[in-house]
Amino acid sequence: MTQIKKVVLAYSGGLDTSVIIPWLKENYDGCEVIAMCADLGQGDELNVVHDKALASGASKVYIEDLKKEFVEEFIWPCLQAGAVYEKKYLLGTSFARPLIAKRLVEIAEQEGADAIAHGATGKGNDQVRFELTVKALAPHLKIIAPWRLWDIRSREDAIDYAEKHNVPVPVTKKRPYSMDRNIWHLSHEGADLENPWNEPKNDLLMIVTPPEQAPDTPEYIELVFEQGIPVMLNGEKLDAVAMVEQLNEIGAEHGIGVTDMVENRLVGMKSRGVYETPAGTILHYAHNELEALTLDRATLQYKQLVSIKYAELVYDGMWYAPLREALAAFVNETQKTVSGTVRLKLFKGNVSSAGAKSPYSLYSEEFVTFGRDEVYNQADAEGFINLFGLPLKVRALMKKERNL
Repeated sequence: MTQIKKVVLAYSGGLDTSVIIPWLKENYDGCEVIAMCADLGQGDELNVVHDKALASGASKVYIEDLKKEFVEEFIWPCLQAGAVYEKKYLLGTSFARPLIAKRLVEIAEQEGADAIAHGATGKGNDQVRFELTVKALAPHLKIIAPWRLWDIRSREDAIDYAEKHNVPVPVTKKRPYSMDRNIWHLSHEGADLENPWNEPKNDLLMIVTPPEQAPDTPEYIELVFEQGIPVMLNGEKLDAVAMVEQLNEIGAEHGIGVTDMVENRLVGMKSRGVYETPAGTILHYAHNELEALTLDRATLQYKQLVSIKYAELVYDGMWYAPLREALAAFVNETQKTVSGTVRLKLFKGNVSSAGAKSPYSLYSEEFVTFGRDEVYNQADAEGFINLFGLPLKVRALMKKERNL
């Protein structure tokens, strides 16, 4: 193996990264391992990370509070873009990885490290997301991906390795789910979920109340947006982090935001996951309602195409790619009039619209009314239809003439 003297490891305290620290020291001739844990809103999970990393062999531990940057610089742009992967996935893990990798690069430069390491498997998307970011920001740094090098072949093997090296891990063979949590979502993969015929077990959800157990009375909320970004909830102005936290609490109570999907991974295989994303589900619904009110037909429909490509780029780890940045410029232009208020009804896992208004609304009751109006001449429609349908008419005449 290439001589490596100092490595900065993306450390979560979970199973994979817990065993990577002793593995790196064993296989790279006692190299120094610096652990970096990004606080993206995992909550209590971070309480033991610092001491655990040191006990596992790290020489230094960085715990970086990146929640504000995460929401403002990564989540909000994806919300404005309407970026949803394969109609369901709200990208909770996808847009976290480039931020983590960006901070890894900054610490590696600061510490004079030779390499960056991560715990992503060779079967997953995260390896691509981490490494593309490093290549975009610091191409001189080496990248170590133990899952592509070591003899460990399963989560059970990793648990055995941890036990052998006295490394405590928050996973047992009885609950061997692979989970990723941040302020935006909690994902569950593996174990019984690997068979898409299996319904998720009742105890799987850790954030969202099962919809059937949610309150029997609906709750109404009002969200105010400025240029596509939520700024006020129920009359209270909130910063980005507080907005997501409060909507998570409200949405989770009402069973909002559980997604069970089979998705197409970038590496060519399908995978099945269950995601809990209460705030994200509410915000995307509200944002769509406001765009329907404020964007013209051509712009809205073209933006829907952009949303699909934007989500694909983020999913594929191309955050720092020129195309993602160019599409972001288009999105920003569309969001200049996406300001206003949306009222929503939350009830037993469902979000529904209860009203929307905007000073930039393109909806005109005066034009669309079924009652008497003085602004629209219905006779104008005849000429429009004649011209709009002219290609169909010409084609029909040709087919009649040719007996087709």
